[in-house]
Amino acid sequence: MTGMIPSVGGLQARIYLYNLPVDMRRSFDGLMSIVQSEFEQDVRQGDLFLFINRRRDRIKMLWWDDDGLAIFMKRLEQGTFERPRQVADDKHLQMDRTELGLLLSGIELKSVRRRKRYQARLVLVANERAAEQLENN
Repeated sequence: MTGMIPSVGGLQARIYLYNLPVDMRRSFDGLMSIVQSEFEQDVRQGDLFLFINRRRDRIKMLWWDDDGLAIFMKRLEQGTFERPRQVADDKHLQMDRTELGLLLSGIELKSVRRRKRYQARLVLVANERAAEQLENN
């Protein structure tokens, strides 16, 4: 599933998980209203929004596909989806592709530890600062 995560204009879509249980009878308009009221986001930006039911055996993913909304749903025949730890009273959290893959694959999130990796964003910030310093000199 993670290979199917949408990208927008060459940029990777952000992935948001709603922390409260959702009635899986909700469809396009019901899920879009949660995105607008709770996330305070515009679903048409191309981000992926995840919703899990109370029993945690179903997940729905809402995504804007340039010309309309799409819903993807997964129902587990056995077991449950593990909700990532939330901070205080946050109603949603942002995830990355790896965390989504772990969630959908049923891997226990508490046992996962990230190893140190190269972060391209840090290099871009450093290059921007260097360019600013050259301009100022």
